[in-house]
Amino acid sequence: MRLRALLDTDALGLRLLGGEDELDRTVRGVMTTDLRDPSRYLSGGELVLTGLAWRRGAADSEPFVRLLVQAGVAALAAGEAELGDVPDDLVVACARHRLPLFAVHESVAFATITEHVVRQVSGERAGDLAAVVDRHRRMMTSGPAGGGPDVVLDLLGSDLDLRAWVLSPAGRLIAGPKEAGPELPADVCARLAAEHLSTARTGRRGPHRLTLGPTTYSLFPIRSWGHRPAGAGGGRSPQAARDVRETVLSDWLLAVEADAGDWPEERLDLLQGVTQLIAVERDRRDAARTVRRRLAQEVLELVQTGAAPAEIAARLRVAAPVLLPGLGAAPHWQVVVARVEWNDGEIEGGPVAQSLLEEILVDPQATGPEPSDRIAVAHTGDEAIALVPLPAVSAEHDGSEAGVLADVLLEAVADPLSAGLDEDGRLTLGVSAAVHSAEGLRGALEEARHARRVAAARPGRVCAAGHQELASHVLLLPFVPDDVRRAFTARLLDPLREYDRRHRAELIPTLEAFLDCDGSWTRCASRLHLHVNTLRYRVGRIEQLTSRDLSRLEDKLDFFLALRMS
Repeated sequence: MRLRALLDTDALGLRLLGGEDELDRTVRGVMTTDLRDPSRYLSGGELVLTGLAWRRGAADSEPFVRLLVQAGVAALAAGEAELGDVPDDLVVACARHRLPLFAVHESVAFATITEHVVRQVSGERAGDLAAVVDRHRRMMTSGPAGGGPDVVLDLLGSDLDLRAWVLSPAGRLIAGPKEAGPELPADVCARLAAEHLSTARTGRRGPHRLTLGPTTYSLFPIRSWGHRPAGAGGGRSPQAARDVRETVLSDWLLAVEADAGDWPEERLDLLQGVTQLIAVERDRRDAARTVRRRLAQEVLELVQTGAAPAEIAARLRVAAPVLLPGLGAAPHWQVVVARVEWNDGEIEGGPVAQSLLEEILVDPQATGPEPSDRIAVAHTGDEAIALVPLPAVSAEHDGSEAGVLADVLLEAVADPLSAGLDEDGRLTLGVSAAVHSAEGLRGALEEARHARRVAAARPGRVCAAGHQELASHVLLLPFVPDDVRRAFTARLLDPLREYDRRHRAELIPTLEAFLDCDGSWTRCASRLHLHVNTLRYRVGRIEQLTSRDLSRLEDKLDFFLALRMS
């Protein structure tokens, strides 16, 4: 389509600010961004939409426009929601570089423009591809009766002979073709999600490719355009985020069983269009979560401000039918607390943790977006708190055999999410026991927070702890100041580490095994495949280097705690 056609569509609310002589340029796609340098995501011919969050001053406009021109974009459209009128410095910079510039009225969301451009551009391509896109569009915009993403994937299979699946960032199968053979195995889903998150952190453009056995998969990110309140034009998208870490752990992905490396441009464009249409479904689902998020926020505010149990119980009775329709009575509840922290501390982790909990607190056997409608999650700062309803019949064992289990949750999400956290982020999770009434909810919240602190004391990018562990001595470890922990572990373990480094004596592994075997010489020697005399020599060396006695309970406990804190 041509730029001129955009001005002829009143519903788009575009006003030309410059570049009238360039309106015959062809638009090949659309991208929303507020990155200061979005060039790595551009391939040329795009209409670039921006909310201007990248602009901190007048001097920022010239380099931004220069980068867009070098990438070969067709035009720039700036939203008026953030700053009101489009700044004069941006108008001047676009005129200098002959880049057409549009203003987007604050009443028009970027998602509206995106969907229009995708539909028009796809419709102008080869007849068979246009027909597929149009059918996808009708299915995606027809609401629940259309079948959602699953129907789109079925059409990909029937029209283009492509098997494809929609996955969450933690590897949960959200949608897949119903008529194209067996479902994607859980371990394959996890591998694909991990590859997607890992490559997304590098900033490389998709699709990414991964070969597992004889099969090659191409991975396309599904970037949600995001919802803003009515009248807020220029809604931000993941591309508009200041940092990829703000969205990498929450974006869905489209996994296609094919090698896209040799695809023609038309087919790549078609799949990109499909991801944008699926993003519409994602946005629709996220908008529906607004009520549940508000319920969670209201209940948690009551709990944390010491409201009367009767008042909390009344809010829970309102929440129960929303989260578990048809239940008929207020269920039992669990609380899950999550915290996402980045090394530089520049990115607020709460929204990321909220999106993650809404994705991962779902039965792994359940497909589709609907099961996540039973989760209510609020966030504040770097912390997110989930209220998880449990039907009373599933919570009879006080949560020990039903509901969310920390170790099961950790096993399901650790590998993919560790790839997304890379080397500069951590996710820690704490899970409470099930409670049966409003009176128990405050205790459950504190229990989940304590469990999360226990998880935070452990090594690893993704850690979780449950209420069962709070009776253990390890509950004390998260509350020891960092400098005290470092001094304590260094005094006991550094001499052993240095000796192991110089002599390869394996004193640290020997100490760990000795404590695990409760000081039993024969069991420890058998585990390490050593003669008992060799073991006695190593333990003697440990005692000599540390001036401790491993026959004394106090010294054993000190070593045990030092190993746990190291």
